[in-house]
Amino acid sequence: MTSNYTEEDPILTTSAAARMLGVATSTVQLWMESGAIESWKTPGGHRRTRESLIRALMNKVGGHEAGAAGRRVPPAPNDPEYIAEPGAPFPVGDDENARLAALAASGLVDSPEEERFDRIVRLASMATDSPIALISLLTTKRQWFKARVGLAPQQTPREWAFCSHAILQDKPFVVEDATSDERFSGNPLVLADPHIRFYAGVPLRDPDGHAMGTLCVIDREPRKLRSNELQALLDLAAIAAAEIGREGK
Repeated sequence: MTSNYTEEDPILTTSAAARMLGVATSTVQLWMESGAIESWKTPGGHRRTRESLIRALMNKVGGHEAGAAGRRVPPAPNDPEYIAEPGAPFPVGDDENARLAALAASGLVDSPEEERFDRIVRLASMATDSPIALISLLTTKRQWFKARVGLAPQQTPREWAFCSHAILQDKPFVVEDATSDERFSGNPLVLADPHIRFYAGVPLRDPDGHAMGTLCVIDREPRKLRSNELQALLDLAAIAAAEIGREGK
């Protein structure tokens, strides 16, 4: 592996990679062991990677910079982040290209925080007694959180997103224990921070029916939602979807 690199591409320890990514060293260790970050072992058994690989991952999850205040200018129609990839490593619907075009036109991805959305995730967290609540928007490359409670990162690679499954549903998508679900048991978000065990997501559809993303709640322990908690999540998702629908007006 190392023969393909020059001295301008330094070797990184797990702790150095963690500092670049802004996550715990233990998280990087698990990502390396799961193959999410390409790495190799030294004779002493320590994991190493290259700076270029970490920067590539940062670019993959970083996408465009948030930049100036106010709504982002919608990306160009040929922006690869909003064009469906053949053979994508996550499930997609038949309307994926149209869905991505609608999401691009909304200008929501990489936009500044807004109280109208922050309020919804706070209420979702409280109503379902969940430590994490998110409004997640899905481009081809990443899962970006328009609003979040209980989670520091603002985005993940798209292939890690439970929400990729949720947006294909006409009803709430619920995973009661991710460790026993073969679709998610090897997911880096299950193996490391935030250690997802329970997930419940409701698609957020625009007026044309395209699912921009989800309102979801997450717990670090397996569980179920009570009927009143599920109804609260559905009601809040309807409010969030209405707010997203206003972006096209």
